[in-house]
Amino acid sequence: MQVSVEKIAELLNGSIDGESGIIVDNLASLSDANSSSLSFLANTKYEKHLYGSRAAAVLANEEFVPKKGEKTPIIIRVEDPYSAFAVVLEQFERSTVIAKKGIEQPVYLSSKSNLGNNVYLGAFSYVSDSVIIGDNVKIYPQVYIGENVTIGKGTIIFPGVKIYANSVIGTYCTLEAGAVIGSEGFGFAPQKNGSLKRVPQIGNVILGDHVSIGSNTTVDRATVGSTSIESGVKLDNQVHIGHNVTVGANSGIAAQTGIAGSTSIGRNCMLGGQVGIVGHLDIANNTQIAPKGGVMSSIKEEGRVLLGAPAMDFAHTKKVWVVWKKLPEMQKRLEALESMIKITNPK
Repeated sequence: MQVSVEKIAELLNGSIDGESGIIVDNLASLSDANSSSLSFLANTKYEKHLYGSRAAAVLANEEFVPKKGEKTPIIIRVEDPYSAFAVVLEQFERSTVIAKKGIEQPVYLSSKSNLGNNVYLGAFSYVSDSVIIGDNVKIYPQVYIGENVTIGKGTIIFPGVKIYANSVIGTYCTLEAGAVIGSEGFGFAPQKNGSLKRVPQIGNVILGDHVSIGSNTTVDRATVGSTSIESGVKLDNQVHIGHNVTVGANSGIAAQTGIAGSTSIGRNCMLGGQVGIVGHLDIANNTQIAPKGGVMSSIKEEGRVLLGAPAMDFAHTKKVWVVWKKLPEMQKRLEALESMIKITNPK
């Protein structure tokens, strides 16, 4: 992708210090950049790398003032350089992916399915009956799409993804390799004889717009109704979302997190890696849970930051851990005190 500094500034609503007609064709860090690279300066501790950088242009904060006498690349001033660089990264990524179109062979494409314009369908993919695929959708090889699935425009589905029947995928979503959408939820009814009777899961999964699903992540379909991943949600690799779960808009969930059935995660929540949440809970908006947190009861108050298993308020848990580390020493002191009591007060 080749683009002028002027076009980048327009995309980001930024202003330019320097020549606007320079062309960039790659993105790089300040230290690795070449004469046609776009880079960014989001943290002033890396400012020293700016002055020796070969980059053609650099995204910087609107208030940034370079040192006097130092030569700098062209500066594109934006409100948030890191977020702006992410926008440009997305444009560069999609410029490569979006160029793909056409139907490779062999594939199975049902005559009852409906494809939009500029769709790419990779080899060995399988598209079932009554599937609706929007414009500019890119489906890489070995993807399975079940009956009655709807896929919104601009969505990218990488190799080996499995989308079960009746799932709804929003616009501009990204499903990484090996993700499974709509597999059967974990529902079993205990019987008097100790066996577990399977409870059929006949609902579906709905993904909102701009949802990202990581590699080998599984989102189970609902028992009845829908498992819902709302717009803007980002799921990392190897996340498991149970049946009838709702994940609120713009929440982020890191790798190896598991959320049990019928739990509702609020909007703008952040869950670290290996968090575990039991079923049938409500997690308030703007909740943050640190890695390895174990949540066993609902969180009603918005904006809490939780740590530990069981998850408790961050500051409180740190105090608990200070005491926990002293337990062996405290045990010795307690045993010494008990011995003194026995000596001074024999039975």
